[in-house]
Amino acid sequence: MAQNVFVFGTLKKGFPLHQQGLASATMLGPYRTQARFPLLIAGPRFAPMMFNEPGIGFHVVGELYIVEERAMENLDCIESIGKPENLRVSIDVKPIEGGRALSALACMKTWDLAEPVHSGYLDVYDDRRFILPAKTKGYCDKTGRREQASLAYVSQVGTLSSSLRSIDR
Repeated sequence: MAQNVFVFGTLKKGFPLHQQGLASATMLGPYRTQARFPLLIAGPRFAPMMFNEPGIGFHVVGELYIVEERAMENLDCIESIGKPENLRVSIDVKPIEGGRALSALACMKTWDLAEPVHSGYLDVYDDRRFILPAKTKGYCDKTGRREQASLAYVSQVGTLSSSLRSIDR
């Protein structure tokens, strides 16, 4: 089932993760959050992070997309949805040019990930300091699974084999 997804950072058109995350999605246009949210640049990768604290910060400007289910799995992987510090939240957004508000999913973080902080609150993300994760450190493949999972499995099997060999001695 297709979902409305609001993006405000590195998934926007022209930014580093757009092609991998939203190449197959349909863009509805520029939108703004109906409520104010804290958006800032933080973490070792200079990532844009929005926090689920409506009423704080600014009305965040971004893009609204219609995303199919398979592409949602890939987005969840890119955004680390499923890990405790990474959330998918339903918010209301409205077109910049005017029109009715729509409900959309937005990926938000918890403050635990916001160290160090590199900016104050923003309404528009246009920073270019974002550092892409290294491919060997869990980057998502086209099916939305982390390559790291298979590497971790191979590592665990190797550790288990070594442990079993030492018991046999």
